[in-house]
Amino acid sequence: MNQQIQNGVMTVAMLWESIVSGELGTHPRELSATGASYIYQTTQFPSSETKYHNYYLLLRVESYFGACSHMPDQISIDVAGELSGTPLDICICDSRLPIRIAAMDAYLGTIFPHAEYCSNAMDLPAGTPVERANLRDNLIADTANITPGMKIALIGVVNPLISAIRHRGGICLPCDLQMEKTQWGEPVEKDMEKVLNEADGIICTGMTLSNGTFDRIVERASVRNVPLTVYAQTGSAITARFIGKGVTGLVAEPFPFSQFNAGVTQLYCYGKKAGEE
Repeated sequence: MNQQIQNGVMTVAMLWESIVSGELGTHPRELSATGASYIYQTTQFPSSETKYHNYYLLLRVESYFGACSHMPDQISIDVAGELSGTPLDICICDSRLPIRIAAMDAYLGTIFPHAEYCSNAMDLPAGTPVERANLRDNLIADTANITPGMKIALIGVVNPLISAIRHRGGICLPCDLQMEKTQWGEPVEKDMEKVLNEADGIICTGMTLSNGTFDRIVERASVRNVPLTVYAQTGSAITARFIGKGVTGLVAEPFPFSQFNAGVTQLYCYGKKAGEE
């Protein structure tokens, strides 16, 4: 990469530069976004007052869907009609962050397929939304190697993941820009600096890529020498390039996401392989 990695930590801008320069292999101008989708989806589990509002941009490049969950004011549904048929390098250089992230994810997911580069591929079994969410979030907690008494900053609150952290004896420090309280009525911190400074370990979602906080989380984890685990639907192939460069572990869930499919889907784990100490 043209920019030198400092202290073994990379930034999104450095990865972007390596893509647009053609440093990673196939130049993005040789690929095209053959399909573009904008999806608004909500989830509310039984016995929960929490309703999750999710907005997704998907870019189809060859056999991979680049994905970015975003805030509704960042882009509009019109991008679905705008982007299909566009050379991928144009999408990667778009001024709108969600489009850049989805395009980078599409490129990296095509060049570095999860199935070939992950440490361990796992099936998420068919089941109800609650069953699948619990299985997935327990896998994320296992990937984070949570031990009793460990304070875990959770950047991007998912209630089943809070339960998984607590089940392992961890102390969850929830942080989210949109959610006011957890399913159990506890307040959710909005200032991530507070939880990052207190945490013994960090779990964040891939949406930190689309709101611009990912680099700061990686930086604080590195400076404080605490493990950082990412659960990524957004930018899962982007985050995979950060393993060993600021990210300790990753549970990647490329499209189709579990909330869109009741059947068996794949999760790809990066970091130590199952069974390693």
